[in-house]
Amino acid sequence: MTSPTPSFYTTHFTPPVSNQPKRAFIVVIDALGVGAMPDAPDYGDALTANTLGNIDANVDTLNLPSLEKLGLGNILPLQHVSADANAIGSWGKLAEQSIGKDTTTGHWEMMGITLETPFPTYPNGFPYELVQAFIAQTGCQGILGNKPASGTNILDELGEEHLKTCFPIVYTSADSVWQIACHVDVTPLETLYQWCEIARALLVGEHEVSRVIARPFQGSVTEGFRRLGSARHDYAVPPPSPTILDQAKLQGVQTIGVGKIHDIFCGMGITHSIHTDDNPHGLSVIEALVKNELNLAEFACDDTTTTDATANQLVFINLVETDMNYGHRRDVAGYARALEAIDERLAGILAELQPTDLLIITGDHGCDPTAPGSDHTREYVPFLAFTPNNLTGEAVGTLQGFAHVGQLALQWVG
Repeated sequence: MTSPTPSFYTTHFTPPVSNQPKRAFIVVIDALGVGAMPDAPDYGDALTANTLGNIDANVDTLNLPSLEKLGLGNILPLQHVSADANAIGSWGKLAEQSIGKDTTTGHWEMMGITLETPFPTYPNGFPYELVQAFIAQTGCQGILGNKPASGTNILDELGEEHLKTCFPIVYTSADSVWQIACHVDVTPLETLYQWCEIARALLVGEHEVSRVIARPFQGSVTEGFRRLGSARHDYAVPPPSPTILDQAKLQGVQTIGVGKIHDIFCGMGITHSIHTDDNPHGLSVIEALVKNELNLAEFACDDTTTTDATANQLVFINLVETDMNYGHRRDVAGYARALEAIDERLAGILAELQPTDLLIITGDHGCDPTAPGSDHTREYVPFLAFTPNNLTGEAVGTLQGFAHVGQLALQWVG
């Protein structure tokens, strides 16, 4: 981390003395940026990029009372979300220190890893030699696509041809990803996963993308194609060194990854993993965890993991649909409605939190749906922190480094 530990860490976020387990919940609203960073032009982004601000300015309504009460409207001026002088959370924004503006880079930095070299991206598709090696090693006979594309648009474009040829659809995005989409009636899931493992082994050295992603889908030309989120699988590069998750695990903390967190970290530092289908499912998991309604033993990552009901917990969740379904697709109204749906469920979660609980809400990068193209945008991300143990919020300003998220959570549960 490039800045000293802020005083609010101890003045506002010291857990009470209690026999109850201490729990920290980190909720990442994927692609929720709050304004361009000064170096945005270096990443091809305008200084006017502002995911939340431009959504707010381009919709008739944006009803976010829970986030408003936590202090969201204090971070930047918004038309539909008011500044709250009596906010119950502490608020500010985080400046990314890593080189990049992608999912892996952002999440890794939250857990203490700052990348100085970006993952490779392929705006013109993957090199010929890589594609030919993939075809040869998989025996798939050929591929379709090989270009950056929206995951839903490319199914509309190439789904019918895929059904005729049985060739996998290989594509990338603004992220450092090699994605393989196959219809489940054409390519069994086991085969798709094997092909992803082959691609992962090929993508090394200068071509070491951050993730290979299996994108199974179903449907028909007449009914339309739809992705199977529950069967998606990410094959990521492992973090280059131990993370805050590893530190917490070593201290006996249960580290619970929800959504794609386990995949982003290749399982490193994760004791329990809960995959989710979509944002509503993810929010339901958070609520169930807050209420202690899940049997965590069912989600242990290996047989050696013990699920102690008295252990402290660090819960890390990504809500992906704001990015995947709305940011990349430049759907302003859809993004706004997704934020409202999160806020509505957040009200119930806030009501269930205990004095020994800490909630942190943030983003991992921007994806301004009013910007040209379909790329992420280099932005600050929001920082909202709340505990029922202290209902007096504080402005924390601009904090240098996403790692403040993980450091504060570790301080709480460690």
